[in-house]
Amino acid sequence: MMRTCEQAIANGLPAVAFTEHLEFTSGGDGDAIIGVAADARWWSRIKLLDVPGYLAAISECRERFPDLRILAGVEAGEVHLFAGSAAAIIRGRDWDRVLGSLHAVPYQGRLIAADALFSHLPEDAAMRYYFEELLLLIEGSDMFEVLAHPDFPRRYWPSGPHRYQEKLYEEEYRTAFRALAASGRVLEINTKSPLSSVELVSWWREAGGRAVSFGSDAHFPDRVGARFKQAVDIVEAAGFRPGRDQFDFWRA
Repeated sequence: MMRTCEQAIANGLPAVAFTEHLEFTSGGDGDAIIGVAADARWWSRIKLLDVPGYLAAISECRERFPDLRILAGVEAGEVHLFAGSAAAIIRGRDWDRVLGSLHAVPYQGRLIAADALFSHLPEDAAMRYYFEELLLLIEGSDMFEVLAHPDFPRRYWPSGPHRYQEKLYEEEYRTAFRALAASGRVLEINTKSPLSSVELVSWWREAGGRAVSFGSDAHFPDRVGARFKQAVDIVEAAGFRPGRDQFDFWRA
């Protein structure tokens, strides 16, 4: 985390947001997925989040880098399925940024990694299945402010991410975007995923979306702010401009 802050400063960024993964492998009280087992492939990817340790590390970063604005956040996965478990960590804490994401989906009685859908379904059917669950996430939870990588499986497109065609799923995107916009939330432009096209970001604006955020989804310090200049060109072409100050979302 210290190295991430150093890299953000080196890249001339005024702020960095830590949004550590908050994922669950089994349901508890208040969770819709209680009793559904997690597939081993998904379970093996998940590490428990040490919340006190994480917040202590952020405090240390803030002390060491007083001129860098450091946001404390989480990327909450599948919160419509794990509402009770997620609320125990999200509610009552003053998080600066909460992302919502869909890394795993229930399929045939098990929770599986979203990219594992390609092992069970043809590419097209797998992607449409994902979008159906994405809509349930958006409509089924109000615990997140920003929707992260809304087309996550495209990273793992079996014939290569470059072969993925956004246009084939225009209606699915627009449906999800309308639901997200109606709730007043924000769409992330994720620069680790294949970059969204100007057309896709325009669909968001046309659906009523009024704000976007930029996320490098870095995981490693050397990726902090990666491809932000390209992402800025894309959102500007789609009609978004800088917000009220340098820390604000970009707005239509």
